[in-house]
Amino acid sequence: MAVLVTGGGGYIGTHVCVELLNHGYDIVVVDNFSNSSVEGINRVKTITGKTFKIYQTDLLHKRKLIDIFEQNSINSVIHLAGYKSVGESTEKPIKYYANNIISTINICEIMKKFDVKKIVFSSSATVYAPSNNHQPISENFPLGATNPYGRTKLIIEHFLSDLSQSDSDWSIGILRYFNPVGAHSSGLIGEDPKGVPNNLVPYLARVAIGKLPVLSIFGNDYPTMDGTGVRDYIHVVDLAQGHVYALQKVESTTGIDRYNLGTGKGYSVLEMVHSYEKASGRKIPYEIAPRRKGDVAICYADPSKARNELGWVAKIGLKEMCQDSWNWQQNNPNGYEGDHPSPLNALKR
Repeated sequence: MAVLVTGGGGYIGTHVCVELLNHGYDIVVVDNFSNSSVEGINRVKTITGKTFKIYQTDLLHKRKLIDIFEQNSINSVIHLAGYKSVGESTEKPIKYYANNIISTINICEIMKKFDVKKIVFSSSATVYAPSNNHQPISENFPLGATNPYGRTKLIIEHFLSDLSQSDSDWSIGILRYFNPVGAHSSGLIGEDPKGVPNNLVPYLARVAIGKLPVLSIFGNDYPTMDGTGVRDYIHVVDLAQGHVYALQKVESTTGIDRYNLGTGKGYSVLEMVHSYEKASGRKIPYEIAPRRKGDVAICYADPSKARNELGWVAKIGLKEMCQDSWNWQQNNPNGYEGDHPSPLNALKR
C-alpha cells in the first residue's frame, strides 16, 4: 500500500517525500512539473536511497488519475498540488479557482471511486482573517482570506468539511502552513522559485548570492520591536514531518480536523535579514518601501493543537533555517536548472 503525493516535485513536496520514505512509507508521486523540477525528485531518491513511481500528469485529467489508482495500491493521499502565488492569484483569479478547486474535487472523486478515504490537505494560514490584535492564531480564529489564492484554500476546506459530513468513513487532516523556509541539510533539495521570488527568504538568498541587487522591506513603521512586520517562519523539514504525523492520525481515525503548522514564535523582517547575513557571511543591502496593502504587523501561530493531538513540535531554529537556505543556494546557484554540482557530491558537503 502506498501514499499518493500530489505535487510531490515541489518545494514542500520533495521534503514531504523524503520524510515519508524515511518513515518507511511507500509513495507514488504525481506532478505536472509546471512549477517544479524532475531533478528535485531525482534528488529525493539520492537522499533516501529509495525508488518510487512518478507520474507526470495534471490533476485536471481524471482519466489519468483513474489509471494511477488502477496501477497502484493506494490507501491514502497527501494533496499538495496547486498554484500558490498570492500576487499572481490577484492577477489571474480564473487560473487559480479553476486549477486549485477543480483538481481537489477530481482527486477526491477518484479516491471515493476506489474507496480511498484518507487525505491530508495542504492549506495555508492565509485562510485566517487579518488581525493585529489577537496573537497567536489558533485554529478557531475567525476565517477570512483576503486574496484569491487564500480563498481557494478556504473553499477547499469547506468542500472537505462537507465531504466529511456526507460520509463518516472519510478521514481528513487539514494543515494550515505559516511561512516555510530553509532546505534539506544535504543541500540537495530546496526552494527554487521561478522568476523573482515572492517570499522573503528566497529573495534574501538571491540578494546574498548577487543575483538580485537589493531587498525591499515594505514598511518600517509597524508597532513591532523594530518597525518591520513579524511572521512565523517554520523550517521546511519540520513542516514535512508534520505531514507524517498528520497522516498517522488520519490513518487511525475518521472525521476531519485542522492543524496549524508553525513554531509559535514570530521574527521581524530585520531579524531575518541579520540572521541571513550571519549565515551567509555577506552584507544584504535593503531599502524601505511603502507598506503593502493588506499586510498586518504581526502574525504567528498557536501550534499547541498539533502538539497535543499529533505529538508534533517544530524543532529547528532560525539559525538553522537560514544556514540550510544558504547551503542550498550555494550548492545550487541556478536552482535545479543549469549549472549545479552532482547530487552525490552535494551530499558529501
